[in-house]
Amino acid sequence: MVGLEDILAARDRIAAQVAVTPVVASPSLSALAGAEVVLKCEYRQQTGAFKLRGATNAVARLGTVAGVTTASTGNHGRALAHAARDKGLRAVICVSRLVPENKLAAIRNLGAEARVIGASQDEAYREAQRLQAEEGFVLIPPFDHPDVIAGQGTLGLEILDQVPQAGAIAVPLSGGGLLAGVAAAAKARRPDIRIIGISMERGAAMAASLKAGAPVEVEELPTLADSLGGGIGLGNRLTFPMVQGLMDELILLTEDEIAAGLRQLAREGHVVEGAAAVGAGAILAGKLRAERPLVLILSGGNIDPAAHAALMRAA
Repeated sequence: MVGLEDILAARDRIAAQVAVTPVVASPSLSALAGAEVVLKCEYRQQTGAFKLRGATNAVARLGTVAGVTTASTGNHGRALAHAARDKGLRAVICVSRLVPENKLAAIRNLGAEARVIGASQDEAYREAQRLQAEEGFVLIPPFDHPDVIAGQGTLGLEILDQVPQAGAIAVPLSGGGLLAGVAAAAKARRPDIRIIGISMERGAAMAASLKAGAPVEVEELPTLADSLGGGIGLGNRLTFPMVQGLMDELILLTEDEIAAGLRQLAREGHVVEGAAAVGAGAILAGKLRAERPLVLILSGGNIDPAAHAALMRAA
């Protein structure tokens, strides 16, 4: 398992490439939640999402390689493309047809190849595995990798530095790399802090796997929280047991609840993607309350502008 020493080493390793993102209070959400709500604005990271932390840490640990590859719902692919470009490496990012066009364009704009394969992240991942086996690429998974988890864990250290009074952290949950890293860092420093995972009802693979007691396959469905789509891998070694052991609560949201969270955050000046809005959506739906200060991770802002505008018009 990934521990505090790994995360501290990652923080030092990536400090020059990764921004310390701001935190801001949300009076409107605080009034609804019953305690102070603080927003961790990770969508202001230079690639628009937290994924830059893990990808940068993993690439920094590489020696001389032919190139890097991964499967991604968009944000990890963009982060890996950025980290690879900075190191002068070729990058091939495998994605499914469900990945929005704006995220494909962002990957290509960083000089990487976005290879569209199949209708699910699992199918795209098999292409990344082929590139690893047949062409000598290093495969850097989007979540189930110790260096990726350690990089994401630096976000947990930042949160406690910025909001030392935090009683709970609400974390968007997909493959579990973010939650595993944040929880490992936060609970090492503050064993009493609560870690709340939030995902969508449509195709939440980690939620289904936790219910089954082991990783399972789940049909990947279109969702406003597209960054939370995809499987966790039947051979998952790290994030499943870490989420299972470190998460205190799991909340699932409907599409309407995610949309409400997006709109509320936009009114407060935060234009984010669906995955980043799940904490706000949970509070608005009455599914998340707090007795002590609560931190919501706004994990990414890479939403298609036209799609965001349409959501706001539909309010």
